[in-house]
Amino acid sequence: MKVGDVFSYAFGGIRLRKLRAGLTTLGVVIGIAAIVALLSITQGLQTTITRQLQTGLATDTLIVTTGRGLDAGIGGGFGGTDSGFALLINDTETINELQNVETSLAIIQRTGYIQSDNKTWFTNIVGVDFAKYASIYSNTFVAESGSIPLNPGSGTVVIGKLVSAPWNNETILFNSGDTVALLWTNATARPPRNETHTSQIAAVLKEVGGFGFGGPSDSNVYIPISDAENFFGTNECDSIIVKLTNGDATTVDSVSKAISDAFDGEVSAISATAVLSLLSSVFSIIQLFLGGIAAISLLVAGIGIMNIMIVSLMERTREIGILKALGMRSRTVLLIFLCESVIIGLIGAIIGIASGWGLANVVAVFLGRGGIFMGGANQSAGTGGLTITPVLTAPLLLGALAFGVGVSVIFAIYPAWRASKLKPVEALRYE
Repeated sequence: MKVGDVFSYAFGGIRLRKLRAGLTTLGVVIGIAAIVALLSITQGLQTTITRQLQTGLATDTLIVTTGRGLDAGIGGGFGGTDSGFALLINDTETINELQNVETSLAIIQRTGYIQSDNKTWFTNIVGVDFAKYASIYSNTFVAESGSIPLNPGSGTVVIGKLVSAPWNNETILFNSGDTVALLWTNATARPPRNETHTSQIAAVLKEVGGFGFGGPSDSNVYIPISDAENFFGTNECDSIIVKLTNGDATTVDSVSKAISDAFDGEVSAISATAVLSLLSSVFSIIQLFLGGIAAISLLVAGIGIMNIMIVSLMERTREIGILKALGMRSRTVLLIFLCESVIIGLIGAIIGIASGWGLANVVAVFLGRGGIFMGGANQSAGTGGLTITPVLTAPLLLGALAFGVGVSVIFAIYPAWRASKLKPVEALRYE
């Protein structure tokens, strides 16, 4: 029998048992849809976060924090150290003396509020040297309105786009030229007290769109480092940004080691490439984990295929006996059953891929409008809402298709083998 005839006969057998074949196919659809939806959303999230991080990172910079390795705290973000060691603002002088270091600047950061009239907004208050910060992040620390003073006087503030217009509409909370009050709670005092710093907004930054990982952020308020030192009552800094002469891996590694040695291993220098590499590794593990979970449902569907094939074998025993009595070979019977599983797996995989892609886009819209990746109405200290675009790559598309068909065929091998081994005489006697 020709291959085309085998597929035609197999398809005819499926058509005669539409309900049963449909339910079996549904199992494959659910499994493939789960795999495609989970992995495409994960890859889309990875692409979005990587792009956002790349916006806030420069490949020729290092972020120096207390602690060891990537567990060091960047503004309290990743943990910290219990050794009691603290970075000081004037530690930049030590770093500036190292080879291949162009410049460095200290960052002091606290959470607080910006207030004007009856408008109050929760934010991060960040103290930096405006001139150095603008030099290091020349593409992102740029004014949209007003101008950034490179030698600011006391009481000057620069705000991010999200602080000025948090809802992406015509509503403007704060604008350049406004007089505002910055507030933060000094928890080190007894009793804790609220500190206030009156400032005038010199500039509103252009939209950055990134996480501000060391670099400018749409959700931050920036004040001169001298004001921050007085306002927060400390000469300790949360981190130091180091501008290198170039972004070569050799330079990054050598300067990182030199900085660590200069502070007796009490600090660590984190590079942009290290952060992105860690991010890629984490997402690879997440994708593997989610893919494994989704694959379980497809394996359950495979068991259903085996079950339906065995039931089909029992119902078609006499039919198989007649075909073999008329001269059909055992391998042809085997191929017919395998072809049925291939058709079920192929149809299920195609529908599953389409369903999974549609589901991924629906979930992405939900997450973008009000899900876990969208802040509330007063979330300026966060990152803002993330627009997630699911990514359906060629490997994922082909892998899902192959996996759906492969599972169907594997679980159909045993029933197909049993059907091919039926003896014509015994099959014809079967009731």
